[in-house]
Amino acid sequence: MRKLYVIGIGAGDPDQITVQAVKAMRQVDTFFVIGKGEATRELLDVRTAILDTHLDRPYRVVPIADPPRDRTPAAYLDVVEDWHDRRSALLESAFAEVDGVGGILVWGDPALYDSTLRMIERVLDRGVVRFDHEVIPGITSAQALAARHRIVLHGIGEPVRITTGRRLREEGLGAENALVMLDGDCSFRTLSDADVHIWWGAYLGMPDETLIEGPLPVVCDEIVRRRAELRARKGWIMDIYLLRRGA
Repeated sequence: MRKLYVIGIGAGDPDQITVQAVKAMRQVDTFFVIGKGEATRELLDVRTAILDTHLDRPYRVVPIADPPRDRTPAAYLDVVEDWHDRRSALLESAFAEVDGVGGILVWGDPALYDSTLRMIERVLDRGVVRFDHEVIPGITSAQALAARHRIVLHGIGEPVRITTGRRLREEGLGAENALVMLDGDCSFRTLSDADVHIWWGAYLGMPDETLIEGPLPVVCDEIVRRRAELRARKGWIMDIYLLRRGA
C-alpha cells in the first residue's frame, strides 16, 4: 500500500461528509472496515451508503473482525493496550495485501476518542509495511449534539471538559460543563441529585436519532429507560451527552 487516508465521516448523517473527505475517498482503491459482526451491520451499511453516494469509481471493501476484549477489566489500560496491539496486527496483515491507496472511514473525527491513529502508529513502528498517511478531519458527535439541541457547549468564557463515563464515575463533573462519551453505564446517575442539566443524544444524524434534555433529576430515569429500549431493539447504541451545573 502506497498511501492511507484516515477520513472522518461525521456522526452518522451522510450530509456531514466534507468536500475534503469526498476528495480523499475518490483517491482510495480499498477501504478497510473494522466491524463487530451482524450486531453492528447497520454501521457498515451506513458507510457503504456514504461511499455509493460520493464515489464514481470502483472500490473494494476489506472487512476486519474486531477482536474481543473485556469491557469491565480491573486493569483498564492494560486491556486496551493489548486490544490495540491485536487490532493493529490485523490492520498490518490487511495493509500488506493491498497495492495502491487505502482508506479507513472513522466515525466523527479521528482525533477524538478513536484508536485508529494509535494503531496506525503501531503498524508503522513495527516497520513490516511502509506507507504515507493523511488524516481528514470530520464533524464530531459533540458538534452534532450541540447543533441538534441548538445550544452552545459552554457558558461565556467557561471551559468544557471532555471525558468518559468511567472518568465521570471516578472523578465527578470536574467543570461547569462536561461532555461525556463512551458511557455504557449511564454514569450521569451518580449526579442525579445535583443541580445539573443534561442534553443527551443517541444515533445522531441517523434515522433513529433520539434527543432528551432537561434537569438531570427530572429526566435521568427517562434517559436510562429509553437508552435500554433502543439498545435492546438495535443491538448497539452510540450516544453522548453534555452536563452543565446550575443551568
